[in-house]
Amino acid sequence: MAGVTTEKRARARPLSPHLQIYRPMINMVMSILHRITGAALYVGTLLLAWWLLAAATGPSYFDFVNGLFSTWFGMIVLLGYSWALILHLLGGIRHFIWDTGAGFDIGTVDLLGWGTLVLSVLLTAALWIYIASQRGWFSAWL
Repeated sequence: MAGVTTEKRARARPLSPHLQIYRPMINMVMSILHRITGAALYVGTLLLAWWLLAAATGPSYFDFVNGLFSTWFGMIVLLGYSWALILHLLGGIRHFIWDTGAGFDIGTVDLLGWGTLVLSVLLTAALWIYIASQRGWFSAWL
């Protein structure tokens, strides 16, 4: 038994290509973003529920919560929540199109991916421009 070791050698296993090998494609990026925004919407919906509960609790607590959301950090959170909501909605529409059996060729997949991303940014910008105009935020610059 001389020379026998109890140490097991690791077998050489084939490596599966991962992000180091594959070039990121728009459908891969949109799949990842769809999952991330879905998870972020849970947190944002809890914040929305907190705001609604504060409104039901009373004016002083509502003013406190509303004051938190009106800080610069709160506005960034609301901007991110609205973008995540719009991107996730458009991603759901993209998946609905695929559920009908349409749009599986590479050109259409790429078009739907880029369209989802660009349209989500444009719709979020349009929403916040509308909010800013309704709240009079532009009057300070004019």
